[in-house]
Amino acid sequence: MSEHDSILQLTGAVLLALAAGAWTVGLIRVLRRGRAEASWPAAGHLPGLPQQQDTGPDLEAVDLTPAERAAFARLVRRLSEGH
Repeated sequence: MSEHDSILQLTGAVLLALAAGAWTVGLIRVLRRGRAEASWPAAGHLPGLPQQQDTGPDLEAVDLTPAERAAFARLVRRLSEGH
């Protein structure tokens, strides 16, 4: 800073530097805390989320008539011709 700068300019520069330093320290703390909290649920269970089921839903099957099978086969052929 030059000798012609006012006290307000010097004070503003110091406050700006302090604010930037405090923001940087806060950001580092938040990021470190987030990384540490993300690794603690070792069993794969996150609090606040329901446990997932070990099995999926039962499979559903529908018996098709011969006419429906033929129509489905035509549809599959028509769709596969485009590729």
